Amino acid sequence: MTYTLLFDLDDTLLDTNMDAFIPAYSKALSGALAEQVSPELMIPALMGGTRAMMANTDPSLTLREVFDAHFYPKLNADRVTLQALIDRFYEEVFPSLASLTKPMPGAVDLVEWAFAQGHRVAIATNPFFPLRAIQHRLRWAGLPPDKYPFALVSSYEAFHFTKETVAYYPEVMAQLGWPEDPVVMIGDDVEREVKPTQAAGFPVFLVRKPGDAASGIADIPQGPISSIRDWLASADPSMLCLSFQTPQALLACLRSTPAALATLTSGLGAEVWSRQPRPGERCLTEIVCLLRDVEREVILPRVRKVLAEDNPFMPGEETGHWVEERRYAEQDGRQALMDFITARKEVISLLANLGSEWSLRTRHATCGPITLQELIGFVAGQDRAHVQQVWKMIH
Repeated sequence: MTYTLLFDLDDTLLDTNMDAFIPAYSKALSGALAEQVSPELMIPALMGGTRAMMANTDPSLTLREVFDAHFYPKLNADRVTLQALIDRFYEEVFPSLASLTKPMPGAVDLVEWAFAQGHRVAIATNPFFPLRAIQHRLRWAGLPPDKYPFALVSSYEAFHFTKETVAYYPEVMAQLGWPEDPVVMIGDDVEREVKPTQAAGFPVFLVRKPGDAASGIADIPQGPISSIRDWLASADPSMLCLSFQTPQALLACLRSTPAALATLTSGLGAEVWSRQPRPGERCLTEIVCLLRDVEREVILPRVRKVLAEDNPFMPGEETGHWVEERRYAEQDGRQALMDFITARKEVISLLANLGSEWSLRTRHATCGPITLQELIGFVAGQDRAHVQQVWKMIH
């Protein structure tokens, strides 16, 4: 059976002393930019940009966009010149920090075994760095990306959420096309890998090293990296399934959909947007236009109605005929995606701060009596199906 294995990088695959690495990294970057910006300005801007990424919950903004919006205005320097210096830093200076890290014993063997078994392997590292920096760090771990065909490597250019936000984990799965196989997150950090993955409804294995303090969490599999192979061999695959049962997990899933669709469709040519996978099947533009209109005309009004009325009735909605009637194929798919993201953000804003309202009831024409939470569960399920459809279409 194929598994989807999501590997953390630092202190899981790569032995990194963050107490030494982060100061050295900051000092090296400030030195590379010193001819344009003083360290007294650069270091606070760097830390502030990092905090902004950690706090981001906006699915319309990549982490790079969040970071840049905070970082560059603080420096009073030409952005083009600074970016050229930063690019040069990652190519020429950043690799020298390898001496502060070393491969984690057993990690390469585990990854090679996973590939040999046919498992899907993704690098689910906290996406604070540009892709080229993470690729350097994979080389330091003995896992050069030109040798190992990772299904995904999360980076700040392509991701919208960090591990401090529960939505990071469904964004990983959405960018992978929501594969149906059993999945497990493998990481060492209780606060960034265990608690958020559990909140998102993901199985997790906690990597423990000799001398680690007690995790304080007894109800999850944990142990040294060398024990993962045997654990996977004996694990019940049915216990390694995703579960979106809580409001927090549902909201994370709703945030991940527009974020992942923006990344998956970035840079696609017009011919891809208009191409039918098979005769009679919908093209990408038609799918996104339907998502947009269902969000604006079905989902958003339903959420508003449940919140405003006592046990309202929800009539059934037949939307498939909109594709031809509204001539979606002739519309601008990229603009439709932007409009979908706007509508989804409005839905999220209505749901984000709810408490007991999640149990408000409605009468659905097809499903009968359901709660708001169950209604949003249907939306999350439709989201996953649409993302799967889009992913298959462009891969």
